[in-house]
Amino acid sequence: MLTEPLYSSQVFTAPFIVAANVGLFYALNRPPLVPDAFLSLNVQLARDWWQKQNRSYFFWEFGKPPEVVIEIVSNTEGNERGSKFSTYAAMRVPFYAIYDPLQQLKGPVLEIFELSGLDYVSRTSTWLDSVGIGLTLWQGEFEGREDTWLRWCDREGQVVPSGAERAAQEQVRAEQERARADALAERLRQLGIDPNEL
Repeated sequence: MLTEPLYSSQVFTAPFIVAANVGLFYALNRPPLVPDAFLSLNVQLARDWWQKQNRSYFFWEFGKPPEVVIEIVSNTEGNERGSKFSTYAAMRVPFYAIYDPLQQLKGPVLEIFELSGLDYVSRTSTWLDSVGIGLTLWQGEFEGREDTWLRWCDREGQVVPSGAERAAQEQVRAEQERARADALAERLRQLGIDPNEL
């Protein structure tokens, strides 16, 4: 839900990378952090991205940190509010989101921080203006499971649809269009006009 919709929706015109569970290497001889998801704008994906050696994000190769990192809390041992918080700030990542669906950290379900100086400050808005996208909580079904999901959204809070959701929306639209056409044809027949002769 945090990767495929951005690739299939063409939200961004410039090249970007959105990935899950990929190591962020920010300094030599330092261990990487592996966020649950990240978004980096104006960078090119390697042609052979699926090769193991390319499944890492080296700051010195891409020339910058990602714009957004997202951590999903699954237990209290992840240090999302501790060492990860300070390390992402040291990496100069502009936005850091913590999604804590079970509220294990005893805070809000979704909290977004913006880098200010050398540290993060909590934001009330989930719209990331300088990135041109937002985050929202969405109640719905994904992969056969009804739940609350973290999703990308537009400025109005509408979720960025996945490819499957867009296909389903297009099918509904096509069926409505066909029903309108059938109703119009029936109305023309009632008026004594053969719609096939128009």
